[in-house]
Amino acid sequence: MTDNPNTFGSGDVREDAFPPVEQLSYEQARDELIETVKILELGQMGLDESLKYWERGEALAKRCEDHLAGAARRVEQALAGSRAPEDGAGGNGGAGGEF
Repeated sequence: MTDNPNTFGSGDVREDAFPPVEQLSYEQARDELIETVKILELGQMGLDESLKYWERGEALAKRCEDHLAGAARRVEQALAGSRAPEDGAGGNGGAGGEF
């Protein structure tokens, strides 16, 4: 595609070059995102190949956000479940104006 010796890649990224984002764990998506950012920061690919990596990076970032949102929901549910019995247990520790 180009004769520039500082350009890497052919400009062609096959669709099956990466595993489907939906199948990646948080750690896998995060690690691949880190590598994708490093590759893009080099800036030594053709436009088409760079765009493919950018799109992949966007999908990986969304996958990470989805995993983190799910983890946050699970934490909130666990905290809500652990607080529920305490809510009806008196609450003010024996009123009477003690300070």
